[in-house]
Amino acid sequence: MLIRSQFRFAMAAAALLVFASPVRAADPYPASKITMVVAFAPGGVADTVARFIAQGLSERLRQSVVVENRGGAGGNIAAAAVAHAAPDGYTLLATTTAIAINETLREVKQFAATDLTTVAIAASSPEALVTSPNNPANSLADLIKAAQAKPVNFGSAGVGSGSHIEAEYFFKILAHISATHIPFQGGAPAMNAVLGDQIDVWATTLGGGAAAQIAAGKLKGLAIAGDSRAGVVPNVPTFAEQGYANYVAASWVGVFAPAKTDPKIIEALNAAINDTIKSPDIQDKLTKIGFDPMTGTPAQADAMFKAEVEKWGKMVSALGITIK
Repeated sequence: MLIRSQFRFAMAAAALLVFASPVRAADPYPASKITMVVAFAPGGVADTVARFIAQGLSERLRQSVVVENRGGAGGNIAAAAVAHAAPDGYTLLATTTAIAINETLREVKQFAATDLTTVAIAASSPEALVTSPNNPANSLADLIKAAQAKPVNFGSAGVGSGSHIEAEYFFKILAHISATHIPFQGGAPAMNAVLGDQIDVWATTLGGGAAAQIAAGKLKGLAIAGDSRAGVVPNVPTFAEQGYANYVAASWVGVFAPAKTDPKIIEALNAAINDTIKSPDIQDKLTKIGFDPMTGTPAQADAMFKAEVEKWGKMVSALGITIK
């Protein structure tokens, strides 16, 4: 009898505990601030687009999104930090085509591509070859003819950048001419060098500042590596129009999260980014600086990323360039 009474008391006490301390459901995402780690310095292409995205995410997810610039090692420092972060959706990476190039270019990395999952590819800008109005070359044919008589040089935002690889591949593999690469610490110094006639050609993206300079008549576009001409600089022909069919290369800005992040969180982020990019204001801002707005599902973004790893990997391998 005593045992039965004790059992009833224990059951009643347990019931009281259940009602007094109910199991708390998980907080809906996002329940706190999100940190977006940008793989390059403030003011650059990645930073500009990332801040558009961060503001859009903040407005749509009703949560603070803090942008943290962590440049270095061609974007690898930021990528490694996010790859090793908790897969909870509160630490994101904003980076460029560099992450695809680095898969083949860099011998040593502190992370693997499989440590990250693609959330979205938000904007893309075609690579371009740009020169000073004082340069007599008005086309790729003119440039090649000049290089055959006298070696030319070209500047870019650094060794291993997409613009460096794109231009090196064109000169050496496609055009079979000699061209000396002069690396700069960023796009701004390279742009100043071509504006001052210190280098023959600037290898860059339209979104890296070239579009505005070409539109203003301060620089001359020789070619863009797009599948069609860019609306912001419609007078600049593509590589394909000048005899180099299917030569397409672009720098894009994408958002990544640590691998094993809940797919529902990835979908929520992707939807918010797509909605941001589709807004007329952001569309206008991106196109004016030489970017093509992009939207798609996480699966489509991941497929594009894998294709970019393969494409840039072939170019890097053909050039025999490696960075330890």
